[in-house]
Amino acid sequence: MLTLAAILLVPLAVLFATAGPIAQDPAYHGLADARALLGVPNFLNVATNAAFLVVGILGLTLFAKRRIPGARRSWAVFFLGVLLVTFGSAYYHLGPSDGRLVWDRLPMTIAFMAAFSALLTEHVAPESEGKVLPIALALGIASVVWWVYSRDLRLYAWVQFGPLAASVYMLVMYPARYPHRGYLAGALFLYVLAKLFEVADAAIFSATSGAISGHSVKHLAAAGAPLCVYLMLRKRAA
Repeated sequence: MLTLAAILLVPLAVLFATAGPIAQDPAYHGLADARALLGVPNFLNVATNAAFLVVGILGLTLFAKRRIPGARRSWAVFFLGVLLVTFGSAYYHLGPSDGRLVWDRLPMTIAFMAAFSALLTEHVAPESEGKVLPIALALGIASVVWWVYSRDLRLYAWVQFGPLAASVYMLVMYPARYPHRGYLAGALFLYVLAKLFEVADAAIFSATSGAISGHSVKHLAAAGAPLCVYLMLRKRAA
């Protein structure tokens, strides 16, 4: 438990102790594919967010129809976050700017922190969900609010990667309480792949002769991560 706490909190302490405020790079908004279609600017970067809508609806429908064992509230909030990513991300990509990026990042932090709460509840502290979930969500939302008012991304960077590192540790070091956990490995792989596609935005756009950009592919890969979670939970409830 102490090791898990260290993996989660030490990077945050080091980040604030050794690094100055991290500003949002204006170049972040300069995506490779700016083509419009049907009057929609940045069409593919907007349209590919439909993948999150599909997965979010699948997940919430599953919880409405079946009794899912495990961290039920956390996983339900996770899929709600995935659903909201559809609208926040589409809004941002219609006209990329810092102001619109807020609405892209808020639902992502909800999904990130709800997933962390679910994994912590199911692997380490089965009775903790009622306390962990609201605290995790508050930290996620606070990271975006902190960035808005301080123009400092350090807390948001930790929300993206600190709980992820802790989650990987839990999956490796703690026994599975529920079956079909292999789907979580698929989710982690697709999330990492999505990040790589994001970095290779322009390179993929060039390599495909302008057919699709890395950022659009990123959306599809990123939506595949919660799809893996959905498949795991569906099998668990079977």
